[in-house]
Amino acid sequence: MSSVSRKVCLLGDFAVGKTSTVARTVRNTFSPAYLTTVGVKVDSKTLRLGDDELRLVLWDIAGANALDQMRANYLGGCHGLLLVADGTRADTVDTALELREQAQRLLGRALPAVLLVNKNDLAGEWEVAPARIEKLAAQLPVFSASALSGAGVEEACAALARAVAEGA
Repeated sequence: MSSVSRKVCLLGDFAVGKTSTVARTVRNTFSPAYLTTVGVKVDSKTLRLGDDELRLVLWDIAGANALDQMRANYLGGCHGLLLVADGTRADTVDTALELREQAQRLLGRALPAVLLVNKNDLAGEWEVAPARIEKLAAQLPVFSASALSGAGVEEACAALARAVAEGA
């Protein structure tokens, strides 16, 4: 069995649930308290892929709608992107996709990416139409998820882990 580590950066607008997604992924917990990430928080999660282990080193980068120099510096050595958007705020999907484009331009290469549309526990308040998700799914893996309940989070991380492993 082999074990490798790969750096994954979480990108998304403010208050979309990046930190909550990491907490759900790594510790299977959720806190209703909103804590703004300042700079970056790093955590890790080891996943089994067949006979191998892949350690995802998750860089939870402070929310933004553009990559400033500080955020751009955190992207160095990145192997994949977990894009997080808030289903109750349609503009956050556009922000996540734009952040992906900026990251790839800065790094000069394409990166495996997964879009996690968070807060499906608030489905009645969603602004992101199912047709939009379907259209996006033709471009990259898209997961309707909830950091609160855990629905879809593990599946999104597993899909990204597979894509990162393939790209290694």
